This record gives sequence, C-alpha cells and structure tokens, in this order.
Amino acid sequence: MKKVTARVRVTQVPVHTEYIKLDSFLKLAGACLTGGEAKEMICSGGVRVNSEVVTVRGKKLHPGDRVTAAGKLFELQAAPLRRPEGPEEKVSP
Repeated sequence: MKKVTARVRVTQVPVHTEYIKLDSFLKLAGACLTGGEAKEMICSGGVRVNSEVVTVRGKKLHPGDRVTAAGKLFELQAAPLRRPEGPEEKVSP
C-alpha cells in the first residue's frame, strides 16, 4: 500500500504589530468577512491555533503562529513596523 501525503498550502500573512487578536487576524487573512462571522467560526470550534482548537476570540497571536480556519492554513509572518507618516527628521552630524 502506498502512503499518500497531501501538501497543504500555507498562506503567509504579514502582521505589522507585536501581536494580533484571533478575530482580527481571521478578517485580515480573509478567512471571514465580518467580526460576527469570525466570532461564530471561533465559538463553534472551527479554528485551530498551532493545532489546538481555540474558542477565545481575543487570543493573542504572534509571528510564527499557525491558524487553521475555513479549510485553509495561515501563518503569521513578522513584517517591519510601520513608521508614522510625516516630515522626516533631519539628523545633524
């Protein structure tokens, strides 16, 4: 008998903050469209974080965490922090 291994496509999602809450991440990643949809998905046990079912909407996720939702696998990827836009500071020698 031949062993079949399925390749799962991991979608990298850049996050520009130290952490992001699970419900916000689901919207950012495109796993759901609204906060209500995210709440329902989480509360029904349809979301896994690092292979564990999570039912807490405010769970903090950090870069490197993997989230499985809506039949897809997402991984948080650290992105450079955004600098506030405005006049650039001049550095004198």
